[in-house]
Formats: sequence, C-alpha cells, structure tokens
Amino acid sequence: MGLLGLWGFVAFMLCFLVLAHVPHQSHASSRSSISRKNLVVDPLSEGLCASMVIGHGYKCHELEVTTKDGFILSLQRIPEGRCENGGIGTKKQPIIIQHGVMVDGMIWFMNSPEQNLPMILADSGFDVWIVNSRGTRYSRRHTSLHPSNDEFWNWCLDDLVTYDLPAVFDFVFNQTGHKIHYVGHSLGTLMALTSFSERQLVHQVKSAALLSPVAFLSHMKTALGVIAARSLLSEALTILRVGEFNPKGLLVKGYVRTFCASPGVDCRDLLSAITGPNCCLNSSAVDQLLSHENLQPTSTKNMVHLAQIVRYGVLAKYNHMEPQNMMKNPQNIFPQTYYNLSNIPHDLPLFLSYGGKDALSDVADVHNLIDRLKSHDVDKLNVQYIKDYAHADHIMALNAKDIVYNAIVKFFKNQ
Repeated sequence: MGLLGLWGFVAFMLCFLVLAHVPHQSHASSRSSISRKNLVVDPLSEGLCASMVIGHGYKCHELEVTTKDGFILSLQRIPEGRCENGGIGTKKQPIIIQHGVMVDGMIWFMNSPEQNLPMILADSGFDVWIVNSRGTRYSRRHTSLHPSNDEFWNWCLDDLVTYDLPAVFDFVFNQTGHKIHYVGHSLGTLMALTSFSERQLVHQVKSAALLSPVAFLSHMKTALGVIAARSLLSEALTILRVGEFNPKGLLVKGYVRTFCASPGVDCRDLLSAITGPNCCLNSSAVDQLLSHENLQPTSTKNMVHLAQIVRYGVLAKYNHMEPQNMMKNPQNIFPQTYYNLSNIPHDLPLFLSYGGKDALSDVADVHNLIDRLKSHDVDKLNVQYIKDYAHADHIMALNAKDIVYNAIVKFFKNQ
C-alpha cells in the first residue's frame, strides 16, 4: 500500500475538519472576565470570552472542569443576552454547545452576534455554555500529563463519551439545578448519540438538537473520505508514530498539496472539497475557519476510531485489535462492542437537522440513523431537511438563523 495508505489516513482526518454509569466528580475554577468593546485581542492569551464575546456587549465567564481521567476542559458561560441586566437568572434553562473535531468553541462565533447560535440563544433567554474538547487550544492541560507526552493523546470517542460529556453535564447541572438542553454539530452529535445509547446523561438532559448528525459514515461523497475508507490504518499509524494529530503540521499540508494536484480535483474551494458545496457562507468566515489559528489538534487514536466506523459501516467502540493486526489480515473484522442506538430513551426530545449537499453527514447515512430511531415517540422526534445545505452551513451560514436557529429556539422553548 505504501504512501497511498498513509495519505488515505490523513485524508480521513481532513474529512472531519468541521466535525466531540459511574458518577463523575467535576471541579471548576473561574477566571475573571474583563468587559471590553470593539477590541481585538489574542484568543489564546485572553481566552474566548475576551476575544469573541465580551466586546459585543455580553457577559461571559471563563470556567474550567476537570474530567475523571484528569483533563482540564475550558468552558465559557454566557449567562444572559446583551439587553438583560439582571445577573444569572435562577430560572434560565442551560444549554451546552459542543463543537466537532479539529475545531473548538471558536467555531460558533464566525459570524456576527445576530447570526451566531450561542448569542442568539443567549438573547432568547437561555444560559449558554460553550465546550472546548480536550486537546484543543483552551483545553491542553491535564492534572499530571503534558501535551508533549504521547499518553496525553491516548484517547478517542469512547473517552469523550465516558469522561468529557459527563464532567461538563455534572458541572452545569450542579451550577444551575436544571436539566440541560444540548446542541452538537458533527462529532458533537456522535458524542451525544453514543452517550444517550449508553444511558449516560439521560437524567440530566432535557432535549438535544443535532446539526449535521453523524452516526454512520458509509456514504461519504467527498473524495477524501472515499480514499480514507480504502486505506489500511495500521500502516499509517505505524508510520506516523505520534499521539497528537496536528492539522497545522507539515504532513497534512503535504497531503493537501498532493490531493489538490490530482486529476479532476478542484481545491480552489478547499472547504467545499471536504464538506460538500456549502450554499450560504460568508467568505471571511471561511477564511477564519481555515486559518492557522482555528485549526485544532485531536488525537491520532480518535481519528483511527472514526476511520473504523467508516471501514466497518457500524457504530462501534474502538477496536484495539485492528491497528496491530490489520496488516496481517486486512479482510478480518475483529470482534467489536457496538453502541446500540435503540437504547436511546424513546421519550427524549430530539431535533435533527441535515443538508442535502452534505458530503460528510450524507443523506443516506442520516436516513440510516433516523431508521434506528423508528421506535422513538413520534412527538419527540423533530427532523429538518435543508436541500441546499452542506456540512458547514449549519454552523456558519448567513441564513442559518432564519432556517435553523429559530427552529432550535422554538424546539427548546416547547420542551
């Protein structure tokens, strides 16, 4: 296989560019926010609140939550809309917002306050909590490990389900005393679906809105995904020999150049080449998304896990046998433990929104997911299909407020 397999592996990682019961104890500490308006600040040194939120007139608080396995996650809380002045209301419904892979909480703020989901939710009377997954710029700390240590990166989807979401939900629930609405995009939807199928969070969650929902990945139409699905991941993993997968690294940049030089591939619009033809994005927002600062690391193991979901066509837990044995017997499908979506409580209110042009969360795969939810209470499952939307439109489209976000607000308020 040689380099084809390696590039296929990296290709799969790029495909997810815009795509994260034992009681858990969560610990939090807060860093004070400084009210600033119309001030451009460095997002890494000042935090997401100062760089993206406070300057628009919103209150914002930087918080930290420690997972049971020692990762220190950054949270941002927007407790009220900018026209309010009553402090944190005890009756406000909290909402947790979870991004996908290779981005962080910054992804929700690519557009203006009138067009981005967190600020729309805050202005609609909700208490908004933004999550930054482990390994991203604001969540690169651990109680005992350093990011330069490969063990820091020894995690995958299963760990996000077992540790990250429970830690965040526990903390928000303890702080607010209310059941929690949830919004996820791409991998953030997969994290929620697998959690619910394991009967985690179900006593704390009030409802969930899943944008570009991911559970199955067999029908991805992007050329990158097709190449990745045919690659042998164990050889690629052996060649990489790193725990951290950094999309800013030379390996990925080299792949992009190679891929874009292939016959029939047009990379003049790289985002569309990966996600499908998004209909309604602001060009400056796209530039921001693809900028050096906004591409975030994840773990190689996490990418291998996602690739296994593509390879086998099923939603299963990480297969530890595959990386060590795939080269010995590529046709062998090793024993797996599956996430059973039929275990999701049938009365849990769900809002699913998907697009007809999405090359990652393909229509056929979403229909497979909906079929697995066929026993769901009819009045608890809300499905929205947007013919012209691709993968990034749900979080960055200029018309998302009118088409998607207003529907989400109505859905949450009806629960």
